[in-house]
Amino acid sequence: MTRFLHSADWQLGMTRHFLEGEAQARFTAARIEVIGAIGQLAVEEGCSFVVVGGDVFESNQVERQVIVRALDTMKATSSVKFCLLPGNHDPLDAASVFRSKTFLENRPPNVVVLEDSAPATVAPGVDIVGAPWPTKRPLNDLVTAAVADLPCDGTQRIVVGHGAVDTMSPDPTNPSLISVSDIEAAISAGRIHYVALGDRHSTTDVGSTGRFWYSGAPEPTDYDESDPGNVLLVDLREEAISVVPHRVATWRFLRESFDLTNRADCEQVRSFLEAIPDKHRTIVKLSLVGQLSLGDMTWLEAQLEHAADLLGALETWERRSDLVVLPDDDEFDGFGLTGFAAGALDDLRKTGEGSGDDALVARDALGLLYRLLAGAS
Repeated sequence: MTRFLHSADWQLGMTRHFLEGEAQARFTAARIEVIGAIGQLAVEEGCSFVVVGGDVFESNQVERQVIVRALDTMKATSSVKFCLLPGNHDPLDAASVFRSKTFLENRPPNVVVLEDSAPATVAPGVDIVGAPWPTKRPLNDLVTAAVADLPCDGTQRIVVGHGAVDTMSPDPTNPSLISVSDIEAAISAGRIHYVALGDRHSTTDVGSTGRFWYSGAPEPTDYDESDPGNVLLVDLREEAISVVPHRVATWRFLRESFDLTNRADCEQVRSFLEAIPDKHRTIVKLSLVGQLSLGDMTWLEAQLEHAADLLGALETWERRSDLVVLPDDDEFDGFGLTGFAAGALDDLRKTGEGSGDDALVARDALGLLYRLLAGAS
């Protein structure tokens, strides 16, 4: 039996525009730390090697610190071999991070780069066949090309590739699409025995053989990923295979929508945010739709500001948010406005009830006026 771990899409050095200050530093550190978790899992499960299906680094221009910390983390489990495949983010071109002085001088013996498709023996009777990206835009199916001439001779072969498969891609004209039918034919013929893919960040079983998988990213990267955060434990036997996802992620992306008309609705937003565990490693995007009074909106903004201080990040889903804020008739009564101030307030109210840019400006002005008056009273 051959037992190993399949991972991909580490994208070390990734940044996110919505992460500010120390949150970005923690997000970056987590992507290094998960390598250590993968190494420890490999030791615990008796795996002698890990295959990483591309996009190890976010780009070929990542900072030196990212490279040396990643290599040092892999070195910590020296009994486990890490087989790294260049992908579309970090292709094996002239500027490749894998050919950089920093990488070469700090690479430990247990780190191997799959630089070509020549079979590499990792255990008696077990070969790894890589399909590295030589450029960001290859003009052919690299995985099918890598397995085209492999014989059926009893050797167990693990193919490590990267990219979209033709049965799932929205762009059928992409020349680099991986042919599912060709790969499954090679599996059925006994020429290859497992295909470890990267590029799709959600864990996905491809085709019908049970031997063709995307592991997904070990840490999530965006809201649209349906099942990220896993590494796959693969057991290869002569006639059977077992593929078991293991959760290793520590960060989460959440999206939630709310219809708001009163304070009770706003309280639901507060309760949702309050109930989130591990807030410092959670990124939230809210869709807020409805109409609120100035008082309720001011209260809600205070809750959102508090939550933003606790969460990794808190965003508003602009395309799906439409929150109108209008004052109730009595909201300004207690402030004693008279004369010009009262007239200006009446004008703002009338303009704010309309539509267009002027109405938005008027409603913002009403909100600011309410906060200033409430703070001074």
